[in-house]
Amino acid sequence: MGKETRLFKSEERKSRAELSAFVHQLADKITEGQVVLRQGQEEIILQLPQSLILEVQVEDEDKGAKGIQHSLEVEIKWFDDEQEGPLELG
Repeated sequence: MGKETRLFKSEERKSRAELSAFVHQLADKITEGQVVLRQGQEEIILQLPQSLILEVQVEDEDKGAKGIQHSLEVEIKWFDDEQEGPLELG
């Protein structure tokens, strides 16, 4: 397994409407092929290839006195060498 390096992280409470609006904006940026994430002075620009890997996962975690924390995780992955699309023979 390779080494994982965290480049950006954000976690904040939002209403369903706010979260929905954010996800819609994110979807538009994915369609455009570039996502810019900013929080305070921190910024990261992601150039997305045409082909992406989508992973969806649902988990429950027992947080003791706080109860069960539910999560819906949507992860989008890609590899640098897939930027140009599949290899074709001419």
